[in-house]
Amino acid sequence: MRGAFIFLGVSLCVLSGGSFEASSSGGGFKQSSFRCGNISCDGYCNLCVEEHLPRTMCYEYLIHGLCSYQFIEEMKAMNSSSWCMWDKVKSPYNTLTQCTENIADCLLLPWPNKLVEQIFVDMHTSYFQECPTETLRDPPPNVIFALVMTPICLIPAMVVLVVLKTKNGDRRS
Repeated sequence: MRGAFIFLGVSLCVLSGGSFEASSSGGGFKQSSFRCGNISCDGYCNLCVEEHLPRTMCYEYLIHGLCSYQFIEEMKAMNSSSWCMWDKVKSPYNTLTQCTENIADCLLLPWPNKLVEQIFVDMHTSYFQECPTETLRDPPPNVIFALVMTPICLIPAMVVLVVLKTKNGDRRS
């Protein structure tokens, strides 16, 4: 339930383009206790302060409530046969990446981090596991034979040429 309130609050803040105002009476925003990345991040930071969430827990709620939710909705709107086409998936995937990175920057957390890695592993498991991959195969035996035998045959020929050139005393190439 708390996640739903966070999602609603952050969504309203982002859509309105404003930031949450912390009240000056009791439990207000303290700049020294919770630093923010920049002014455009005040909505995220104020939300974390108002909900009394530690920075990492707030980050988790925000990326699940905003980034992952948006990615999942965009993937649901897509036909499942399109999930394996990079041209179709590129935009939601990049949006997810930028969203997680921007919120991490706002909350002054390192990116990438374990939480983001786990989200991407989960997304890949859910949406891209069935995508065909091109497996690398060995070339046919005749190609391998040609690639192996060429240097083997050239080495003795080069040795013979070097020996013949030095025997004749002809040092002018």
